Amino acid sequence: MRAKLMGTEPPCDLGYTYTDAPPYDAVVIGSLTISQALCFCHEEALQFLAEGKSVICYAPGFPVSPKNRALGAALASARRNLKNFGIVFTDGAQKRLITAEEARALRQAGKRPAPGAVLTPLAKEILESK
Repeated sequence: MRAKLMGTEPPCDLGYTYTDAPPYDAVVIGSLTISQALCFCHEEALQFLAEGKSVICYAPGFPVSPKNRALGAALASARRNLKNFGIVFTDGAQKRLITAEEARALRQAGKRPAPGAVLTPLAKEILESK
């Protein structure tokens, strides 16, 4: 599967080949600066979310501020907001990510995802609908 990479490439394999040439199956956020996290405005990622497509953030690439409590709280709030938008956070150790396309194929075959699999919000909706 192909993905547009934002930031640096994660050190672990998330199951994507990174490319700048559309079409993409997902947007992968490998890293963010503090300002990018606090004022998230990556157009392609937001467009993918609006279309119900996968946006994955490599969690260790998300900034933290352990020495400044106010900034740390603002970053934690920004992370919650991104999760509410539908961005899936992963550390690379989690089970395979199931996208909407894969969820449709699983449903058509009458199968369920493997235990512990991470579902995008749209994939979850597809698998739960009747």
